[in-house]
Amino acid sequence: MTDQQQGREQAGVVRRRSVEIAAFAAGFVLTLAFFAFFPGLPHVIDWGAIIVAVLVGALARWICQYWMGKRSREGE
Repeated sequence: MTDQQQGREQAGVVRRRSVEIAAFAAGFVLTLAFFAFFPGLPHVIDWGAIIVAVLVGALARWICQYWMGKRSREGE
């Protein structure tokens, strides 16, 4: 019985990690796309845009962690 439980927990950790990576990547790519294509901005990806994109990706990952943790606590 404990092997099954550990398997479920491991699957949950793997799923959670992949969702967090997807949230980071989405935030990063969407921010870079904003800086590259938004009218009125210079269409150049510089170090400032990359740093902001990394910060937005990290924020998206943190929000995803919070939301998934909150949902898992509600399910218990």
